Amino acid sequence: MNPKVKWSIAAVLILLLLGGLYMLEQILPANSIIFTVLQKGAIYSLIAVSLNLLNGFTGLFSLGQAGFMLIGAYTYAVLTIPPESRAAVYQYYDGGIIDFALPVPVAMILAGVAAGICAFLIGLPVLRMKGDYLAIATLGFAEIIRAIVQYDKLGPITNGSNLLRSFPVFHSTLFPFIVSGICIAVICLLINSSYGRAFKAIRDDEIAAEAMGINLFMHKEMALVTSAFFAGIGGALLAMFQMMVQARAFTSAMTYEILLIVVIGGIGSVTGSVIASFLFIASSEWWLRFLDEAQFIGGMQVPFLRPGFRMVVFSVIIMFVVLFYRKGIMGTKEFSIEGIYRFFTKGRSKAGKGAK
Repeated sequence: MNPKVKWSIAAVLILLLLGGLYMLEQILPANSIIFTVLQKGAIYSLIAVSLNLLNGFTGLFSLGQAGFMLIGAYTYAVLTIPPESRAAVYQYYDGGIIDFALPVPVAMILAGVAAGICAFLIGLPVLRMKGDYLAIATLGFAEIIRAIVQYDKLGPITNGSNLLRSFPVFHSTLFPFIVSGICIAVICLLINSSYGRAFKAIRDDEIAAEAMGINLFMHKEMALVTSAFFAGIGGALLAMFQMMVQARAFTSAMTYEILLIVVIGGIGSVTGSVIASFLFIASSEWWLRFLDEAQFIGGMQVPFLRPGFRMVVFSVIIMFVVLFYRKGIMGTKEFSIEGIYRFFTKGRSKAGKGAK
């Protein structure tokens, strides 16, 4: 396909998406559940793709994503709380020790950098492990980070186990879509580069990859740092979405959710991770909500419908998906501009032949 045509189609699709989101914001009330699904789905898409880069494309089984998200969320919050609000936020620590606030874009980049630096340091010892040992090591790292952030001696910076709030948040669904879209595009460029091909070679056969001259440790470290960088930005977006940050929310269960999204979408598929993220959030936050509310038929309450039953049904659905769609929704396939172009041109050509 002509590169100009390819980029033109991509630009039109992006404009249609952003235009559709803008129209939704003008039509629907601001508290509509649709915006919750769209905003959180966009954020989880970025985090899932960042984990897929590590688990799906490089073959490293990591469970430390919640830790990197925590670092990104705290870095962003700490660096953007206005000085005039710090006394109220850090009320138990005499206003904290930081008395400045950075612009939002700078703080978001630094959130990713902080997570990337921590990933680089933790990668030095743990990347020499494989399989389950690597997963356990990264999971332990995430739990250690969560405990350190809540350490009282670091209270003047992290506010200890208390909430961080009053930092800038987004008020439009366009913001998380644009940020996540740019980050996912960068990840796709990396995957399709020579480094991405090296990642896939390591995933398929480490011995063969090393025989071809690929530096295993360097490329594993690069994959871990890159994944952590974008997870840190995802953590900053999640903090903005929730309008507050607290370490206790970044548990191992959050990593399992992201890992589940990757498995459902397809390990090794960026498109699958994005689709699965929106399906996961829509199901858990919207479509199955009625199961948590008592329902009456003919004056009799329907059994089981009570708070918490939604998660039981959701877990059963997830089990069926994992059992019967082991490769996920997309497997290792991707949607592409070329595929979309062929789909529409094929439809027009058929219509033309029918007219003749």
